[in-house]
Amino acid sequence: MDYIISILPAMFEGTSATLQMFFITIILSIPLGLLLALGRMSSNRGLRSSIATYIWVMRGTPLMLQLLFVYFGLPFVPVIGVRLDDFPAALLAFSLNYAAYFAEIFRAGIQAIDKGQYEAARSLGMTYTQTMRRIVLPQVIRHVLPPVSNETITLVKDTSLIYVLAMNDLLRTTRSLVQRDFNIMPFVVAGIFYLLMTLVLTVMFEKLEKKYSQYN
Repeated sequence: MDYIISILPAMFEGTSATLQMFFITIILSIPLGLLLALGRMSSNRGLRSSIATYIWVMRGTPLMLQLLFVYFGLPFVPVIGVRLDDFPAALLAFSLNYAAYFAEIFRAGIQAIDKGQYEAARSLGMTYTQTMRRIVLPQVIRHVLPPVSNETITLVKDTSLIYVLAMNDLLRTTRSLVQRDFNIMPFVVAGIFYLLMTLVLTVMFEKLEKKYSQYN
């Protein structure tokens, strides 16, 4: 127990980096995913095709490969040629990747809304923006909560991938402690930390689902 107490400060520091990556990714990727979903459903064929290709690439290649490309490969891309520090590079890769997944979730949620509701809103003189904001999106939230919950919990675990960029997240801190002390207990503590984070998210989304289920 004394050993566990002694490693907790380092573990909390690593967890802080993990949580920063998680929260900022959520804040950026969910709105971007919604915009991509709306663009995917637009009448502009070129825009639809471009977004579809983007989503296909993001979902069809490993997130770790995208991380490595943004950090090591982006500086060599013609015109762009930008070298990002580890945290911004990881944040960019995570946000772009998860936005693609959220885009498909939101698109499915929007398409699940009966088209008669669009026609009813149009007959009331509502614009497309008003229809989406007042009628469609509140219902979409109820439909997309379960898959969004799954993706969010997956994101908590995926943040461990930033280890490859030598960032001092929870996983890298854990491995450093194991190598330093020749003790596997940090792995156990890290597992508990991840379980607690996912437990909080699970409880939160269950409460949200119960709240929105009242409007069925």
